[in-house]
Amino acid sequence: MPPDTSLPSDDAKADRKRGWTLIRFILPYLWPAEAAWVRRRVVWAMLLLVTAKVITLLTPYLYKLAVDTLSGDARDPALLLPLGAVALTVAYGVARFLSSGVSELRNAIFAPVQMRATKDIALKTFRHMHMLSLRYHIGRKTGAITRIIERGVKASEVFLSFLLFNILPMVIEMLFVLVIFAVAFDWRYALVLLVTIMAYVVFTLKVTEWRVRVRQRMNKADQEANQKAIDSLLNYETVKYFNADAWEMSRYDASMADYAKAAIRTDRSLAFLNAGQALIISSGLCAVMVMAAMETMRGALSVGDFVMVQAYMIQITTPLNFLGSVYRNIRQGLTDMGEMHDLLEQRPEVQDKPDATPLQVTGGHVTFRDVRFHYMPERPILKGISLDVAPGQTVALVGPSGSGKSTIGRLMFRFYDVTGGGVEIDGQDLRDVTQSSLHAAIGVVPQDTVLFNDSVGYNIAYARPQATRDEVIAAAKAARIHDFIESLPEGYDTQVGERGLKLSGGEKQRVGIARTILKNPPILLLDEATSALDTQTERDIQASLAEAGQGRTVITIAHRLSTIVDADQIVVMEAGEIVERGRHEALLAKGGRYARMWARQSAEIEREDGAQS
Repeated sequence: MPPDTSLPSDDAKADRKRGWTLIRFILPYLWPAEAAWVRRRVVWAMLLLVTAKVITLLTPYLYKLAVDTLSGDARDPALLLPLGAVALTVAYGVARFLSSGVSELRNAIFAPVQMRATKDIALKTFRHMHMLSLRYHIGRKTGAITRIIERGVKASEVFLSFLLFNILPMVIEMLFVLVIFAVAFDWRYALVLLVTIMAYVVFTLKVTEWRVRVRQRMNKADQEANQKAIDSLLNYETVKYFNADAWEMSRYDASMADYAKAAIRTDRSLAFLNAGQALIISSGLCAVMVMAAMETMRGALSVGDFVMVQAYMIQITTPLNFLGSVYRNIRQGLTDMGEMHDLLEQRPEVQDKPDATPLQVTGGHVTFRDVRFHYMPERPILKGISLDVAPGQTVALVGPSGSGKSTIGRLMFRFYDVTGGGVEIDGQDLRDVTQSSLHAAIGVVPQDTVLFNDSVGYNIAYARPQATRDEVIAAAKAARIHDFIESLPEGYDTQVGERGLKLSGGEKQRVGIARTILKNPPILLLDEATSALDTQTERDIQASLAEAGQGRTVITIAHRLSTIVDADQIVVMEAGEIVERGRHEALLAKGGRYARMWARQSAEIEREDGAQS
């Protein structure tokens, strides 16, 4: 006997509540107010579904008439004519074909509705992911999220199919057969059939619920065994270094033993399910057939009636046989949809105000007013930063790691909202303008430019997809990478590989600079754009950055001080506070924090140059 399969009442209530929530989530995609064609197709699909079931239920009756004709029990004299049995047999075959044909027509009519729902759900989820704030994306696991989206979208498609074209037709067919048994035969036939169906459904759902948990344990054991095997093979050399072959074999053997036990239990649970289903169906079928046989012997029913009862019983057991797998698929679909629904319930941390207006950039005047910020309240990052960047001015932020330099860039781009004070561009608080207009006004060259797995031309034009090839080439020339691109085998159509791995660090940075130049923003943010490059490459790219910043307000977050000696203002940060500010010469003369940083980096550069020579 299987263990107790009943769910705790609280869990059962939670599952039911979640199921209804997900059904309410998906129903608008079946009956959208803005798409009348979708509603028409749903109506036609439902009508064809009922039509197919009516035809399906008619076939046993035609079979009965054919049997009665052949046995001489037909009540209608016309059916006793020589061709009567042949005509009924042909009608029976036509009815079976129409039942299948109408179902296929229903699928064809409903397919666009299903695909539209799948597409819209996928698009909604993808759009929502892009709306979520940076904090969420930093903490997420990309692989896990994409799997949730993939499974959730697929589950939506499967859920619609099973709910509408498996469960609903099954219910309709059973109700019709119950009515036929009660009207054409006797209420006792309907009662036996109803008891059989109820017992079958309850048994199947309970055991399937138990089997799901058993199979989950088997899958977990399989994954653990597989992970141990992969881990061991990936670390082949380490295994050999430590002569650990026997240890690895024992670990894998133990995992496979756990898997074997779980797999055996899974197979036994399936055998128990099949045997129980067969017992219930056979008992119900036997009871109805005995009743029909007794009445046939008394003359109350014809041989055709006897055959019809059997045909209806067998006919309704066919969809019942798939109930376990259908229920399991729906249950798994609800789980996958639930994960996706939870994802959609995540609220963006940074949102536009209802009355937000587009940012109007008149000069590019950037102001930080007593800005305070923390990721966690107990760990403040910025402690009252005030900074004024005049239009067309270049301001450099320097300081040790963790001083808050990159956080200023993220606040300026409004990846986060300040927790105190405010950031303004041309007198407009960033919280009062739309994020789209803000992002359009700021160009960013990050420390590590990440490229899409597409052509060089596509990656440059990503800043402005409608740009012409001449404009793309002009941006590449300004970033001093045009000649390199022309030297490539396919020029601007050369593929850069995943994340741009076919290009060197310096080449990727130049593509990133070209992309930003093509965007042509009034404000430029350089977030340690050359710190990951070698000294020579950095010197080559610095000229491109200087050209990109001409006529723009530039905020540069710098690691190497040699790159910002010409800045209009250098701001030295430490522990979330500004400790020094001024031009390069004035800060050196002051002999403070900046001067010490300069002396240390100058010594390091001299050592590098000496080593290279």
